[in-house]
Amino acid sequence: MKISAQMTIVIAAVFAVICFSVVGFVLSGVGEMTDPAQIADARGYAMFWTFLGVVAVAMGALSVWIVRTQKDDTGS
Repeated sequence: MKISAQMTIVIAAVFAVICFSVVGFVLSGVGEMTDPAQIADARGYAMFWTFLGVVAVAMGALSVWIVRTQKDDTGS
């Protein structure tokens, strides 16, 4: 399956928003937790989703760069 660079930008943006939403949701509940192990697990889970969000932003930025620098290959 081939997807265009423009579609990659959209997919990366949507995925990044989802990832960072999960981070916000997880971190909003940390204040109510009392067990230190549970707090550590929640923070680790949030860091994992933050990593995924950063990767999505990087892929989106790379796709933007590709779109801006590609040469128009019309064949003529």
